[in-house]
Amino acid sequence: MGRSGKLPSGVSAKLKRWKKGHSSDSNPAICRHRQAARSRFFSRPSGKSDLTVDALKLHNELQSGSLRVGKSETPEVTLEEDVPALTEKSSATFLSGLSDCSNVTFSKVQRFWESSSAAHKEICAVLAAVTEVIRSQGGKETETEYFAALMTTMEAVESSESLAAVAYLLNLVLKRVPSPVLIKKFSDTSKAFMDIMSAQASSGSTSALRWVLSCLATLLRKQDLQAWGYPVTLQVYHGLLSFTVHSKPKIRKAAQHGVCSVIKGSEFMFGEKAPAHHPAAVSTAKFCIQEIEKCGGSKEATTTLHMLTLLKDLLPCFPEGLVKSCSETLLRVMTLSHVLVTACAMQAFHSLFHAKPSPGTLPAELNAQIITALYDYVPSENDLQPLLAWLKVMEKAHINLVRLQRNLGLGHLPRFFGMATTCLLSPHSQVVTAATQSLQEILKDCVAPHMADIGSVTASASGPAQCVAKMFRAVEEGLTYKFHAAWSSVLQLLCVFFKACGRQAHPVMKKCLQSLCDLRLSPHFPHTAALDQAVGAAVASMGPEVVLQAVPLEIDGSEETLDFPRSWLLPVIRDHVQETRLGFFTTYFLPLATTLKSKAMDLAQVGSMVESKIYDTLQWQIWTLLPGFCTRPTDVAASFKGLARTLGTAISERPDLRVTVCQALRTLITKGCEAEADRAEVSRFAKNFLPILFNLYGQPLAAGDTPAPRRAVLETIKTYLTITESQLVNGFLEKASEKVLDPASSDFTRLSVLDLVVALAPHADEAAISKLYSTIRPYLESKAHGVQKKAYRVLEEVCASCEGPGARFVQNHLDELKKTLLDSLRTISSPAKRPRLKCLIHIVKKLTAEHEEFITALVPEVILCTKEVSVGARKNAFALLVEMGHAFLRFGPSQEDALQRYLILIYPGLLGAVTMVSCSILALTHLLFEFKGLMGTSTVEQLLENVCLLLASRTRDVVKSALGFIKVAVVVMDVAHLAKHVQLVMEAIGKLSDDMRRHFRMKLRNLFTKFIRKFGFELVKGLLPVEYHRVLVNIRKAEARAKRHRALNQAAEEEEEEEEEEEPAQGKGDSIEEILADSEDEDNEEEERSRGKEQRRLARQRSRAWLKEGGGDEPLNFLDPKVAQRVLATQPGTSRGKKKDHGFKVSADGRLIIREEEEEEDANTKMEEEEGTKGEDEEMDDLMGDLSIRNKKHQKRKHQKEADEEELEMPPRYQAGGSGIHRPVPKKATPGAEYKAKKAKGDVKKKGRLDPYAYIPLNRTKLNRRKKVKLQGQFKGLVKDTQRGAQVGHRLRRKDRRP
Repeated sequence: MGRSGKLPSGVSAKLKRWKKGHSSDSNPAICRHRQAARSRFFSRPSGKSDLTVDALKLHNELQSGSLRVGKSETPEVTLEEDVPALTEKSSATFLSGLSDCSNVTFSKVQRFWESSSAAHKEICAVLAAVTEVIRSQGGKETETEYFAALMTTMEAVESSESLAAVAYLLNLVLKRVPSPVLIKKFSDTSKAFMDIMSAQASSGSTSALRWVLSCLATLLRKQDLQAWGYPVTLQVYHGLLSFTVHSKPKIRKAAQHGVCSVIKGSEFMFGEKAPAHHPAAVSTAKFCIQEIEKCGGSKEATTTLHMLTLLKDLLPCFPEGLVKSCSETLLRVMTLSHVLVTACAMQAFHSLFHAKPSPGTLPAELNAQIITALYDYVPSENDLQPLLAWLKVMEKAHINLVRLQRNLGLGHLPRFFGMATTCLLSPHSQVVTAATQSLQEILKDCVAPHMADIGSVTASASGPAQCVAKMFRAVEEGLTYKFHAAWSSVLQLLCVFFKACGRQAHPVMKKCLQSLCDLRLSPHFPHTAALDQAVGAAVASMGPEVVLQAVPLEIDGSEETLDFPRSWLLPVIRDHVQETRLGFFTTYFLPLATTLKSKAMDLAQVGSMVESKIYDTLQWQIWTLLPGFCTRPTDVAASFKGLARTLGTAISERPDLRVTVCQALRTLITKGCEAEADRAEVSRFAKNFLPILFNLYGQPLAAGDTPAPRRAVLETIKTYLTITESQLVNGFLEKASEKVLDPASSDFTRLSVLDLVVALAPHADEAAISKLYSTIRPYLESKAHGVQKKAYRVLEEVCASCEGPGARFVQNHLDELKKTLLDSLRTISSPAKRPRLKCLIHIVKKLTAEHEEFITALVPEVILCTKEVSVGARKNAFALLVEMGHAFLRFGPSQEDALQRYLILIYPGLLGAVTMVSCSILALTHLLFEFKGLMGTSTVEQLLENVCLLLASRTRDVVKSALGFIKVAVVVMDVAHLAKHVQLVMEAIGKLSDDMRRHFRMKLRNLFTKFIRKFGFELVKGLLPVEYHRVLVNIRKAEARAKRHRALNQAAEEEEEEEEEEEPAQGKGDSIEEILADSEDEDNEEEERSRGKEQRRLARQRSRAWLKEGGGDEPLNFLDPKVAQRVLATQPGTSRGKKKDHGFKVSADGRLIIREEEEEEDANTKMEEEEGTKGEDEEMDDLMGDLSIRNKKHQKRKHQKEADEEELEMPPRYQAGGSGIHRPVPKKATPGAEYKAKKAKGDVKKKGRLDPYAYIPLNRTKLNRRKKVKLQGQFKGLVKDTQRGAQVGHRLRRKDRRP
């Protein structure tokens, strides 16, 4: 038995607990099982019953105990002939008309089949009955037939449950009934709906009425424009409209949703001749205004809130005059200083502006009037939520106004900028953030798109330019000290302002730049990064020339001190400069860099090394600006010629600048030569730059130098060749070929020149490529591995060309290339195999059926390369195998025959040497995965049988490859075909030697897991020897454990959902809190169920209002026009700290749990792997991982998984036995280990034993002098711990003694 008071593990998650405050409730609130039973209790049997008189008599005797169970010898007499019986319908006929319903409209009802809800059962029963009626009359089960049958049924039913079921089905089918049918039957259908609405209006049940309202809305939505000219249509619509103020939330929600669907979604509103506004929009607007005015300033304002909710959705759909009337009404109700009413009115205005209506709905003048009026309703700066809402509404209003009329909108922006800037003084960080975001959105949406039309902005400008200047002055004021708490937000605003207007408005921004620079020099300035970002935005938009005019660098080489207060501008300019004049770098920065370099050299000569280093660093920082100036410059054609000589000199004579200048050249070619004139200008200097770069690349590295400059030079050569003329490239290529053939060239020179040839080859013409081929052909068989590899790299670049001279050369010399590649096979070195295989891939792609013999000759080489040392060679070998398969598919005649011919070429490898066998299995595995849908079933089965035979090999490589093939086959093959070979596979695995079984235990475990998931535990266990059973049992336990955990988690989630659904409904009153809860319910019922408590708490908080008293003893003046700002939705003077969410989980002891991205992905996918849902691609990745062809992320995941599986399997441990180092050594007992607690820290007292103090056992070995120090250390540690504990106890006792 378990201990009392403690539940067994896993049971607590399944138990239901009383909710707080309901522990005394004894009667359940939900009785769905009784209701379900009651709904089917007195139903007549549908056919001949199986219950007989003898069976009933036998049952009674068994219950009384007078008879044992035996076979009845009396003939059966049916009970129906003698005794009338009432029994339940058999389950076989319950949904006979529903299960085979052919109309897709009711596919949604299929989820109700297994439901225990009585309402769902009623819906299924009605649909089944209607379907049977339609079939009995020879119907085709169309939507029109269901519509007619359901309308007839609706008039006949009496109970509210049946009526609700019929209305629900009608709601589904009406959406798919043809519009002409509904237009023709509008009169009769609407009358039936209106009668039900009038009868159910005061009913306690809401289901029928809400579905009827939805049906009526669908019916009205299907009517054409002509029908809305009849009074009866408007009368029916007004009936629907009247329910929008119903007291019950579900009915009110259905009516409001129906009204919105009619106004917004009527079919004629989407036609070619659609009117500007719906015909019912006028009456709807008047209805809303009347209802709001009827309520006036009543205390609860229930109807007002409901109408404001409706207006929030419909206001953008009204015509201009009614929008103005509704806006006036909204502004009037906002004067009531009712917190909820004001919030809902703000939501209505926000939806109006956010919808961006046409001028026919909201003209620019009315938009501007609303903006002006809303300034009278500015909440207090301490009132958090209303102020956030006001800022958002004003943001949308100004964006919409600028969209409608640019000049009028820009004229209103300065006032809003001034008001929003004062919000930056708010003590609430949310207000500061909201104000900043609003101003940023306005700058991006309203100002930036129009700056090109506005033109230059100066202090004396007028019109829109003057408005932009005023807006900037309002933001610039944020740099004053009173805004110091919000400086980070101000700097963000300035950054956006510079980006949006810097190019045109820089005359009014120069003073601000000076202020920013002065501010950065202030001591302990905390926002350096944000300020650098703002200045960087100014550099990007205005250009460095304008910025340096406003804030000069103040560096000229003649400084008396070495402070350089504005040297921070150099990194900022470097990171942000682009699309500026390249000539400015030539005229300003180059002379300055030359001066600083001379100053540094002079200082170095006189021994001032520190000062020399400072000036040298400054000149180097100036040179790092060059790549930014080369990013899309505006004057390449005019300025590059003045800079080219300097760049060439810097590359050749300044090793410290070589990488930077090369980067600048690459940037200029890739990002600055988009225009043809610019490209021609830079290309003109190729004859000057390329020889310099060639010479630099050919120079050997000095001792201690890094290869980075050489790589930068080579990349620059490749980039420059993309814009170099072909004739010049041919000349360079010819000279390079001569250099390669020159016997006097050293090995380093020859390798370097071959690298240059690799770069030149793709850009040469066909004649030059032919000469080049003749040059490198002898080197394909060179004994120098490096030269051979470079020669193949040249050939790879030529073969890789898809078009142009390279492609034509390959096509014209294909036979010669084939012969060369086959002849050079005997002398190929390992480093050259990767580029050689790449060449073959490009060539095989271009082969036709007549070249099949060439592929046949390549197969053995490619197979052996799958186990090459180089990872790149292995990758290319597998890619070439696949490409050869695609080539055979192109050759035809059929796909299966083509693959069979290809596989026949690989089969002989299974009979070769050990390495060849292993490589052949790997090749077959890869091909099986790549062509899994094209191989015939017989082919795959034959491969599997042969591979199983190879499992008997004594070589680990062969067995490893065979297990990989089986693993992929299990994933690829169909279960039915795989089942034929399960016994063969298991027998082959069972015959593995003990050494093989130990070595490949993880692979075998994975295979067993897959087979158990597909075929069951018992089958796999029966096919394997006894020595495998322990592993199989372990796998079953692990699988069961994982399944149990998933079931518990799922059950816990379902229990939570059921508890939320079964929570007893509470009566709703008429208070503001409950009305707000109702309005929240209308938004989304599902969200309300999941967040009910939190929403009700927030609702109660939002519904409260506070009055802010006057300063000092001054009484509150209710006649003050700004008294509305005294009504607060936030309690003044209180602020609660919110727990900061740092995005990390926290352990029980408060430590942060931080996982890497890969670990999180592993945790998320671990469950899927346990389920066996691992995809085929992952299986192939695992196989490639065995060949080290995988990225680091996959390797890490594999190691983690193997570690977990190692823990589960518990492999056989080493057992000591023998002599010497293998002798059994007894474990040393740790003193006091028997007192250690199992589930807690520290020691525990045990009955009948000594107290757990620090005992040191006496041991004669401790007398040894060599062990004296260790013994002393143990005693010192004990003494220190004792003293520390005594000090803690002493402090605690003193604390307790204090009075």
